[in-house]
Amino acid sequence: MSERLLLVDGHVAESREFTFEDFQSIPEAAQVRDVSRFHPTRKGDGVTLQSLLDRVKPTESATYLTLHASRDDFAASIPLAEVVGEGIVVYQLDGNPLPVEKGGPVRFLIRDPAACHTAELDDCANVKFVDRIELTAGRGRDTRPEDEEQHEQLHADEH
Repeated sequence: MSERLLLVDGHVAESREFTFEDFQSIPEAAQVRDVSRFHPTRKGDGVTLQSLLDRVKPTESATYLTLHASRDDFAASIPLAEVVGEGIVVYQLDGNPLPVEKGGPVRFLIRDPAACHTAELDDCANVKFVDRIELTAGRGRDTRPEDEEQHEQLHADEH
């Protein structure tokens, strides 16, 4: 079995680790082929957030989804109800695991995000290097920029 790409835990009936093979075995109906349809600068294939949630079964107390990227100590916490139908977990590029250079182990994308700083489902909730998704009761850890200077620095660091 290959190594874990993603852990989904927190306020769920069953915490679960997902490997590359686990993602590939998710039925085709939940696969999202070619994410460039939603984000022209992003490449790869993913699965719907809903398909992962179906496997861990969030508890009634789960109201937020917190994306953790330990590689750069980044976290974004967003309302679960708002993101459940919009979230995509990108796990592969050209049939291989998503490389770190492209945001792996997984990259979280929102199909139609608002511009940064305009809503909780903004472009800054599109997180690279995600290795854990935690469901929380209330807002979890969130290191997204709070002012324009921090925001500009975050995006400058990406290039």
